[in-house]
Amino acid sequence: MAGLNKGVPQPTEIKLHQASRVLEIAYADGRVFKLPCEFLRVYSPSAEVRGHGPGQEVLQIGKKDVAITKVEPVGNYAVQLTFSDGHDTGIYSWDLLYEYGARKDEMWQLYLKRMEEAGASREATGSKQ
Repeated sequence: MAGLNKGVPQPTEIKLHQASRVLEIAYADGRVFKLPCEFLRVYSPSAEVRGHGPGQEVLQIGKKDVAITKVEPVGNYAVQLTFSDGHDTGIYSWDLLYEYGARKDEMWQLYLKRMEEAGASREATGSKQ
């Protein structure tokens, strides 16, 4: 399909595990990624989180207990996720979710480092929401 990165397989199944707050995505190449809701929320592709250019990213704090409340398809190339904190403007393409799955550990460590440098907390209590 036009717009998809060459070589990125299509997803074959998406499951939302509400108790463990994980979105599980299986791809046609056999890879299965389990992406925590908090991870997906803090790396939302929305302008609200990413900003409008390099260096304008907004560090998301207090999202440890966030959950996904709704998963809606966007055409046949993406999903829109609604989070329990009301955030619902990120469109997660299959390519993006595949990249997130492949780079989850590295991206998570970067997030934790940024949180530590900012003196911020993943806990919702006392955060500047």
